[in-house]
Amino acid sequence: MECEPTQECREATANKLMAELGKDAVYLSPYDDVNIIAGQGTMGLEILEDVSSLDAIVVPVGGGGMLSGICVAVKGMNPKIEILAAEPLNADDCAKSFAAGRKIPNQSPPKTVADGLKVSVGDITWPIIRENISDVITVTEDEIISAMKLVFERMKLVIEPSAAVGVAAILTKRFKENYSSLTNICVVLCGGNVDMEKLPWMK
Repeated sequence: MECEPTQECREATANKLMAELGKDAVYLSPYDDVNIIAGQGTMGLEILEDVSSLDAIVVPVGGGGMLSGICVAVKGMNPKIEILAAEPLNADDCAKSFAAGRKIPNQSPPKTVADGLKVSVGDITWPIIRENISDVITVTEDEIISAMKLVFERMKLVIEPSAAVGVAAILTKRFKENYSSLTNICVVLCGGNVDMEKLPWMK
């Protein structure tokens, strides 16, 4: 069953499908579920196993499942490690929420090339994020595309625009001015779901 690529349409379609399937259907949020959060947290554990000295982790944020899971795992093991969220400026509900100290969802479907981050932070993920991150760094569409292209060209890795958001964040003037003391930084490249025929820098 297909639907429009918006949070509202996805939820409405899921509810419609569940109604059709009846009691055998179970809805599982892709981010706002404790089991999903726990599963995503294993990334944090793997990072700590592979990197002996770490100052900060930069994690893209949409619904917040990955970010909150990494927060729980990493802060539980080493509270001194800073966790920074990276978010598209065009879908900046987490940044606005963090600044206000309360959850402020996106008021309309965001328009961003980082299509994996178009959803607002969840009811379960938000309190975990609020209590554990140091900052939310927002990036423009041009910065996302430039970072994605940089990773393709220099690292020879295929990443999706959502994954490029973290890279874009550490290249911003704000990051360099506020976090220049951080030397060992991990940036989570969260996926490679990209249509090679429609790369965002190709016109």
